[in-house]
Amino acid sequence: MRRKSYVSRLSLTVALLALCLLPLGAQGTKETKKSISYFSGRVETVDWDTQQVAQFEKLNPMVNVEYEFQKDASNVIKVKIASNQMPDLSTVVTQDYIDKGLYMDLSDQRFWDRILPSVKDLCTDLKTGKQYKVATNITMGGLFYNKHIFAELGLKDAQSWEEFVQNLETIKKAYPDKTPLFLGGKDSWTLGHLIEFWAHGVVKQQLGIPGSRKAFLDNSVQWDAPNGIMENFAKALLELKDKHLINDDAITATYDNQKEAFASGEAVIINQGMWVVGDIVKLNPEMKSNIGFGPFPSVVKGLQPMVLCAEDSVYAVSATTKSPEAVFAFLNYLFDPATQKSFSETRGIPSAFVDVDANWSPIKDDASRLVKTYVNINFSTEAPSGLSVDDTGRLIQKLLHGDFASPVQFAKEYQNLWNDAYAASH
Repeated sequence: MRRKSYVSRLSLTVALLALCLLPLGAQGTKETKKSISYFSGRVETVDWDTQQVAQFEKLNPMVNVEYEFQKDASNVIKVKIASNQMPDLSTVVTQDYIDKGLYMDLSDQRFWDRILPSVKDLCTDLKTGKQYKVATNITMGGLFYNKHIFAELGLKDAQSWEEFVQNLETIKKAYPDKTPLFLGGKDSWTLGHLIEFWAHGVVKQQLGIPGSRKAFLDNSVQWDAPNGIMENFAKALLELKDKHLINDDAITATYDNQKEAFASGEAVIINQGMWVVGDIVKLNPEMKSNIGFGPFPSVVKGLQPMVLCAEDSVYAVSATTKSPEAVFAFLNYLFDPATQKSFSETRGIPSAFVDVDANWSPIKDDASRLVKTYVNINFSTEAPSGLSVDDTGRLIQKLLHGDFASPVQFAKEYQNLWNDAYAASH
């Protein structure tokens, strides 16, 4: 009996030891699979994001990432917030949502040691001095042009609006079958970026980056001032339309149409950010050496040309996430140098991480030249969250459609939209 009892106790001990050596989650514990939501508005990286989510889940089987992409993400997230469905991780970040405490304070995270100080500064909230978002890349926005045609016609970066129109007219005369400037306005955000870069850029040049950020926060910019920014902006766009220097289907052509037109040589100039380069080269590899990059000439006389040079690819973590460990595990995976190299090359923009060496774009030389030569502007992150680039883009659709009696009326309508969005968030 004693021997039998000893064997039983030994067997039980071995069994318990074996159980302890099983992988986490295989011991019959109550640990359950964590689910986190990842909400994105980045159309250029849908396939990449999908692949990374799958790879992360393979490496971390106890975490499920519910990835959702929406073209109109800035408006869709409003509905989510209103219904208490704030995503655990989001690429949509606005000052209003920061002010409402929707995002987690990321100031003490270790990844800042790997990120360029200038990018950290751009991610710093003016009101609190803290970081509620993190950007993984630097982006630039401007005018992309066909280098061969520019060289053939002797064209250079336009230093004024008048020179820009002259460039477009020269192109139209030499190539009547091509579109001098192609707009993909059905995807309204592409038109909204015209205001972001061309109109808001004027304020940023006049007041400087810190001053303009504060002016947006304080709602002290008079957008409908007589002969002011928005009136001149509307006059400029209508001039291009009236002179047939933009495509006739500017408000029905899509972003994909814009890329395809430029890649095929049908369009000579497009307004976009660096994120477009990779897609253009995929559509036509021969364009890799034929993509030029230039600044936005000012629509207000006396000011310098501008180029967007700002933080890009931002992430924010919900302040109320129930699975912070899982969210940061996913972020750490995304921020790994190898993953970031892939991301940088996929988007065609430089990384903000100092330990990432990526062959990010064939326009590196032009990008470096523009940064050193022209006024650098940033994204309008302090603009009211209720006024998205999709909203402003829809306003430009109406302008090009002929729905406003004059540029003055357009400027007043923009001021009303801005004021309503500002009031709703304060």
